[in-house]
Amino acid sequence: MIWITLAVLGARTAAMAANRYLDREIDARNPRTARRALAAGTLDPAVMLWACGAGLALLAVAAWQLNPLCVKLLPLAALGALFYPLCKRYTWLTHFVLGAVDSCAPLGAFIAIRGGIDLAAVLLFAAVTVWVAGFDVIYALMDFAIDRAQALRSLPSRFGERTARTLAIALHALMAVLLTAAGLAEHAGKLYALGILAAGVLLVVEIRALEREPDVFALNDRVFKANMAFSVVFLATTAVAFSLG
Repeated sequence: MIWITLAVLGARTAAMAANRYLDREIDARNPRTARRALAAGTLDPAVMLWACGAGLALLAVAAWQLNPLCVKLLPLAALGALFYPLCKRYTWLTHFVLGAVDSCAPLGAFIAIRGGIDLAAVLLFAAVTVWVAGFDVIYALMDFAIDRAQALRSLPSRFGERTARTLAIALHALMAVLLTAAGLAEHAGKLYALGILAAGVLLVVEIRALEREPDVFALNDRVFKANMAFSVVFLATTAVAFSLG
């Protein structure tokens, strides 16, 4: 648990530092992000490069302490963490790239414990990918106009706000299906169904928010809180389901 947690900490530090460093000029032109330290010029960009290096070093040490497969997959995880911010410059699939990078956390933890990959791990990876992509699409609504002005690719800027709202719900519905399949593949206990029920509640909350909240900033606040609550509930129900059998 300690080495898995340190691996996540290292990867997250490297990814966030790379994001801030690579996007510093884009952030400076966006009123929502212009006050970030790097964008505002109050922090030396070299600090973020050092943070990237420190995060990757911690990730490498943690992977080395886990198992050989974690070490072999380390370059792929590092590349994803460092370069996913560049995707928004080239493709509206950037949300799915971010989702895949984030889903390396549960996949990596699975590999660290089992020493390999099976169907349940793949389904979990896919579920987290579409989950993150779904709320990142909603997040991108806040920058809809500025993304178009800067010729940045996002699903809302490519297909419009209405399509983005609909797709976000579809992705989270798919997440519930994939999590159900992962539970079946792993022979989860009956209480695992409570976590799937929580995913259904999340969908209802998001549908109502997307239909009734015209302010995209208030919308993102509600969606963020709902997804945070869901993640905690799903963790708890899954842990109980597997501990009781």
